[in-house]
Amino acid sequence: MKNFFVTGLPDRTEKPRDTGLTMVMDKGLSVHEAENLAETGFEFIDLLKLGFGSACITPRLEDKLAVYRNAGMNVYFGGTLLEAFIERGSFKDYLKLIDKYKLTHAEISDGSITLSHNKKCEYIRELKKHVTVLSEVGSKEEGILIHPVKWIEMMQRELEAGAWKVIAEARESGTVGIYRPSGKAHVVLINKIIAKVNPENIIWESPQKSQQVYFIKLFGCNVNLGNIAPNEIIALETLRLGLRSDTFFQFLKKEDQNHP
Repeated sequence: MKNFFVTGLPDRTEKPRDTGLTMVMDKGLSVHEAENLAETGFEFIDLLKLGFGSACITPRLEDKLAVYRNAGMNVYFGGTLLEAFIERGSFKDYLKLIDKYKLTHAEISDGSITLSHNKKCEYIRELKKHVTVLSEVGSKEEGILIHPVKWIEMMQRELEAGAWKVIAEARESGTVGIYRPSGKAHVVLINKIIAKVNPENIIWESPQKSQQVYFIKLFGCNVNLGNIAPNEIIALETLRLGLRSDTFFQFLKKEDQNHP
């Protein structure tokens, strides 16, 4: 939906989307704030993650889930929560949570616990029987470097195990994983990944504007982006459409330019 016509804007995919996904992280919004987010972002937000293990202590959890569902957002709990259950040997209890809260998506990660990759893939295969699986790849810790070959192998195997999308880890700070500590993209790593893994199967965590611009310029307006702040939804969509200075000329064809 657009309020008025502007010539030469790129074609965005429409919901329900498989590409051009926007994943937003809710780090503790109230139900009222969730309602405001849903009013603003219902057209643009595809995935809504209740970050970390916050679902465990979120007031009026079921009310908030209902707000997001009614707005057409696929809501799920952060991967850290599943890690907490796995570490305590309570994976079956987590499956009961999925059923209790009628979740359609789940995220699996191993950023906080030590988990063999074979075991992680087993969990993906089991989760796939119940929900659509998002699998996060990469470490949350600064200074831990994963060789590009390892990144590629993990992504490929997790997709083969049944993950719908793999998430390239950057944390909510955008300073680890696929980024340098400065927040700049780890270009060599990213180029090696996309040479072997279809970018459409990857959600790139990109909490910083410069990171969003980087991936939009690299892949176009329908790149999958994650860990977007709730108050940045409209701003991100303007970047995708070339309605912000950072990407203004990215999609503007010469025939659509008319200088006085």
